[in-house]
Amino acid sequence: MHRAFASGKSASMARPRLICLLLALLTLLLYLPVWQHGYIVYDDNLYVTENRMVQRGLSWAGAKWAFTTLHASNWHPVTWLSHMLDWELFGANAGAHHLVNVLFHATNTVLLFLLLCRMTVSLWASALVAALFAWHPLHVESVAWIAERKDVLCAFFGMLALHGYVQYSRSGDRRAYFCSLFCFALGLMAKPMLVTLPFVLLLLDYWPLKRARSFLRLAVEKWPFFLLTVVSCVITIIAQREEAMVDLERQPLSARVANAVVAYASYLAKTVWPSDLAIIYPLDRQIQPGHVALSAITLSVISLFAWRSRSSRPYLLIGWLWFLGMLVPVIGLVQVGRQAAADRYTYLPLIGVFIALALGATEAAARLRLNAAVRASLAAAILLACLGATWRQLAYWQDSRTLFAHAVAVTRENAVARLNLGVALEQAGQTNEALAQYRASLRINPERAQAHNNVANLLAASGNKQEAVTHYREALRLNKKAPLAHLNLGTTLLEMGLFDEAMQHYAAAERLAPDDPRPPYLMGKASLQQKRSAEAVAHFRDALRLAPGDFRTLTWLARVLSSDPDAKARNGVEAVPLAERANELTGASEAFVLDTLAMAYAEAGRFADAVRTAQQAIGIAAKAGANDDVAAVQQRLELYKSGQPYRE
Repeated sequence: MHRAFASGKSASMARPRLICLLLALLTLLLYLPVWQHGYIVYDDNLYVTENRMVQRGLSWAGAKWAFTTLHASNWHPVTWLSHMLDWELFGANAGAHHLVNVLFHATNTVLLFLLLCRMTVSLWASALVAALFAWHPLHVESVAWIAERKDVLCAFFGMLALHGYVQYSRSGDRRAYFCSLFCFALGLMAKPMLVTLPFVLLLLDYWPLKRARSFLRLAVEKWPFFLLTVVSCVITIIAQREEAMVDLERQPLSARVANAVVAYASYLAKTVWPSDLAIIYPLDRQIQPGHVALSAITLSVISLFAWRSRSSRPYLLIGWLWFLGMLVPVIGLVQVGRQAAADRYTYLPLIGVFIALALGATEAAARLRLNAAVRASLAAAILLACLGATWRQLAYWQDSRTLFAHAVAVTRENAVARLNLGVALEQAGQTNEALAQYRASLRINPERAQAHNNVANLLAASGNKQEAVTHYREALRLNKKAPLAHLNLGTTLLEMGLFDEAMQHYAAAERLAPDDPRPPYLMGKASLQQKRSAEAVAHFRDALRLAPGDFRTLTWLARVLSSDPDAKARNGVEAVPLAERANELTGASEAFVLDTLAMAYAEAGRFADAVRTAQQAIGIAAKAGANDDVAAVQQRLELYKSGQPYRE
């Protein structure tokens, strides 16, 4: 008897373990192509590629920054620490960063399956829900986008919180309760999307946990969860306002409600037929009343059916309310940004829809007395369709150009997609095509400061500085807190000989971005052009303090210390290690750096080294066809040969 019982228990455990293994393995294989994907130009720069704090890896200073910053319009310290750990382990390897997202997604899939098994005791329905969650194309955005680490990380801690709560509800173990609360806090610190989790817990109390208590007592039981929700909401609103992203006056309430109704219906439609998916859907300023009415009727009919089925099919009501409730923070009632909807917002909410569909299909199959083979065939067909659609959608995420070209193709009047497509084209060296996309973005929305800035950059580079200044000024009119526009305008004005105005914009950029080394660096160069050596040295030292490894700052500071006509400004002993460090960082491949190093050696009295280094600089400049540079360094070389240092 004992052996038979043990054997039966082992067999019952083997099937869920096998399903877990298959879910994880197929999910990893499906998303394996992201190993070849790179960073994209939209938000990945904020989170990784241009984030100097993340690129320092894990440190006490980085941890302090993570818990105190509102960078990227969010307070999510756990997400920052996750990116820092990635950089610590993998450096700039984008494929590795992508695979970490995939690992979290696969883990979330397994955790969801096990959670549903614990709650519903319906093995195959739980497996179907988990498979839909893992392989639905609406979830590609959350997994294939490095900047959306916060999505998969938030879901990971959310799943752990749900597991802890189920354990508490079954055993009454307070340790499980506090474990759930702790995981909930970590989830909120990964992404505040999880603020609705306490309401999900109340739904689960009704079904499938069937906790026989009054609603009020169950709500009071969760007061620490609700307290964390309130705190997270307050911090999030502060963070969004800090970046001027939340504007309740941007659209009237009626328009925001209309957009929310249409967005709910759109998410449902794309769940059933996931076509024309895009990284960003532009906000429609004039939603058709008929579209709103049809969406409202659809939502009302589903809500009424779910409510009337609450006794016989409680999973329909719970799944539907899960979907509706978890989307509330991102449905647009408080307008954040200019998107009408986003695929990534469905990552957790769609679990409710999948639960309703899977359990409803299981019940319908039983009523129709479909045999196991037919049920398995239908489920397999649905999942294969999901796998194919996800594989196709994943291909659009291989690079920025493909991604945003697709978004432009499947949406209308998409200013943000065109702007980012322009950035991708510019990075690929296709400046004419990039300028066309920037101008198209401005035709759709003339109020985008970044588009004006990018147009100005290309105009300035092509020599059309006057028109560039016009666009820079417009960018600053639209966003006075744009340090990059100040920097670019300052540089253009400097090239036009307008020193005083240029310095004003550099100073403004430094006030707005005190941790950015570029403003003091550019102020140093501007000061040199105005023959203000002391100011130049001070600005270069400030820039070097902010970016100790910047070879340009090292070079310019060494150049002033080596060759300034003012003896009080020169210091050859200090200049040599600065120039040597710059030369080391550039692999002795930059003629300008080698020229500066030769100046430093000469100022320090090391004329033999100066001659040798100047000859290296001449060789590199000659190979590059820089004849003017060759002539200038050649003149300095003659000075070194005669035992004289160079003076600018």
